[in-house]
Amino acid sequence: MTRTVFCQKYQQELPALEIAPLPGAKGEHVLNHISAKAWQEWLAHQTRLINEKHLSLFDPSSRKYLSTQMENFFNGGELDTIEGYVPETPAPDAQKNSDNINK
Repeated sequence: MTRTVFCQKYQQELPALEIAPLPGAKGEHVLNHISAKAWQEWLAHQTRLINEKHLSLFDPSSRKYLSTQMENFFNGGELDTIEGYVPETPAPDAQKNSDNINK
């Protein structure tokens, strides 16, 4: 049976992560209060931030910036935008094909 948590981001019971994704107290907090779905979305957003802003994870200020952005992401705070990023939308033909497959 899949473990669930009341997700801090989505404010509903959702499937949880299986192991803490970070060390220490912060990892335990994520494990017990952040859903697997929200964590995967954060990882995608974090990757875009790292790439767009050319962050180095060796730089302590970059790690602190990402930690602040993560807190904002999970708490509904203001996030830095990623210039030029446009969320993917399915192409009209892809949606038609998907509809036909589901029939």
